[in-house]
Amino acid sequence: MTYQQRWDAVMMRNYGTPPIALDHGQGVRVWDTDGHEYLDFVGGIAVSSLGHAHPAIVAAVTEQVGRLVHTSNLAMHEPGLRLAERLVELLALPARVFFANSGAEANECALKIARLHGRAEGRTEIVSCHDSFHGRTLGALSVTGNAAKREPFAPLPGPVTFVDYGDVAALRAAVGPQTAAVIVEPTLGEGGVVVPPVGFLRDVRAICDEAGALLVVDEVQSGIGRTGHWFATQAEGVRPDVVTLAKGLGGGLPIGACLAVGDAGELFGPGDHGSTFGGNPIACAAALAVLTTIADDHLLDNVKRVGEHLAQALGQIDSPLVRGVRGSGLWRAVALSEPRAAEVEAAARGRGLLVNAVKPDALRLAPPLVLTEAEVDDAIPRLVAALEEVAR
Repeated sequence: MTYQQRWDAVMMRNYGTPPIALDHGQGVRVWDTDGHEYLDFVGGIAVSSLGHAHPAIVAAVTEQVGRLVHTSNLAMHEPGLRLAERLVELLALPARVFFANSGAEANECALKIARLHGRAEGRTEIVSCHDSFHGRTLGALSVTGNAAKREPFAPLPGPVTFVDYGDVAALRAAVGPQTAAVIVEPTLGEGGVVVPPVGFLRDVRAICDEAGALLVVDEVQSGIGRTGHWFATQAEGVRPDVVTLAKGLGGGLPIGACLAVGDAGELFGPGDHGSTFGGNPIACAAALAVLTTIADDHLLDNVKRVGEHLAQALGQIDSPLVRGVRGSGLWRAVALSEPRAAEVEAAARGRGLLVNAVKPDALRLAPPLVLTEAEVDDAIPRLVAALEEVAR
């Protein structure tokens, strides 16, 4: 039996059947079980922040496995404590941390904090944006601005009001005394790497302040260096009340985090929330290795420099299928003139380049933060050839 036949025989069909089976990786390159090599410009969907088999993660995880694998939340451990301290230091705001296993779980934590914040005044509403994505658990799904994802699982927790992303007037009209929190992505990730108007986050902050609502910033995809900043909010000097993280934080190990700032960090009492596996020592050791490597290797600067090189190279592609490039840092989308992203993804894969058809008319690129300009120059001709094949 082939890998696909074995997969189809036992796996639920929520993912469909993946087109390749990966065996191992090194840096920005991966190899499938047939020995084919690929440049990985997906990065496990913005997860593999240091690439594959990075020695710092390998060493940290290997050492931790030999010391302590699991404690549950009934005991403290050094990796978790050090990671929480480091995240608060990087956020540069007084905050408390809850560790989970994923971005959806981190957002569930944020939603529960919002409920507690609104309880005293009877505030129950969350305001979110169309085309947003915050996860697939029922709570996170309820604030995800994609009706096709939500409707099969209705009724969902609520009330939730959606407004157009970047529309400040619509947001101001929606947020009021009934609003417990506004949840927003600094850039729409699953929505197609859509960057909002300049100043949008500052406007959201002001609207929340006027209404007494919490500002929850979902940095699951944008955080930990993806845009060239530790947190995307820092680029605009915006103070969030709650920040959620995951994806690149663990460099491939499953970990999420919810950071609640100031008074929001004091809302939980004992028993209000928990996770058996959240913040386990191995995942925390990996995350510490990620943060240390990003700092020591000056990868935030690398993201800005190589990200600009990538954007310029993408912008020079001459194809009738390409109508523009958007994004920031090492988080870019190639906007297509026709809904043929899946075809381009397949054609690129056939040339040894992994990209992601995030929308029918958009390709997402979220390569590891260790990407070099030479690897960009290797990838672009493969993408150009894929576009030419599909455009014929």
